[in-house]
Amino acid sequence: MAKIIKDTIHAKGIEIGIYTTDFENEFISLTDIARYRSADPRITIHTWLRGRDIVEFLGLWESLHNPDFKRSEFDTFKSEAGTNAFTFSIKEWNDTLQGKGIITKSGRYGGGIFAHSDIALEFASWLSPEFKLYIIKDYKRLKSDENSRLSLNWNLNRELSKLNYKIHTDAIKEKLIIPELTPAQKSFVYADEADLLNVALFGMTAKEWRKGNPGKKGNIRDYTDLHHLLVLANLESYNAILIEQNIEQPQRLEMLRETALKQLRTIQALDFSSSKILTISDRAEESK
Repeated sequence: MAKIIKDTIHAKGIEIGIYTTDFENEFISLTDIARYRSADPRITIHTWLRGRDIVEFLGLWESLHNPDFKRSEFDTFKSEAGTNAFTFSIKEWNDTLQGKGIITKSGRYGGGIFAHSDIALEFASWLSPEFKLYIIKDYKRLKSDENSRLSLNWNLNRELSKLNYKIHTDAIKEKLIIPELTPAQKSFVYADEADLLNVALFGMTAKEWRKGNPGKKGNIRDYTDLHHLLVLANLESYNAILIEQNIEQPQRLEMLRETALKQLRTIQALDFSSSKILTISDRAEESK
């Protein structure tokens, strides 16, 4: 199961829970939003969900974002929306229609009804346009903090990779480059060792990546994430050591691949949410 990253939005004194498993799709607590107006959030939420226009909105959102959504079953579900007898069932939405935009989470702390941020903001607008603006303001602050921290750490690891690249190329120069090689042949040796790391970490060569991404500039390393950049830096140092030990390339590839997979599993198990990532300046402040 993917690791759940939690955070909190603060709007007019109300704490609103938010979580994600992939840093792309964030779910906001409708239960917390409803507390702005109601002592019984569940009733408020289900009153909102009974409206035909809301059901149509949810159906459109699922159609745009969820390829597993059962459109034919939704048409039957929608036909009853807005009537006095209609009750929106989140369980039916999830189990029968395969909807994923609105869910119920259990738990004494952090439980309740959650919805994708697109849907949660629609609910906030229905509840109170003013309150929605306060939510958006702090949500933007949260995303700005997260992006700045992630960007700084991405660049830090990119620079670390460049430093280890020099260590890597020096080892190649000393052990694999012989004076008799032409400049073109020397370039081939460097590129071949770089691709060794690409295959060990990404499972493809630079040429294979460019072929699959014709519209992108740069190389595969410019488009990777923090996890892979950190492992790449480690692999460059490790491969330099293996070259110094005169280990042949096929064996080095196996050793590098095994190391890459092990380190990725370890790093991806860590919490890299914005509230946990510390920049160099953060650490300096903590040490005072």
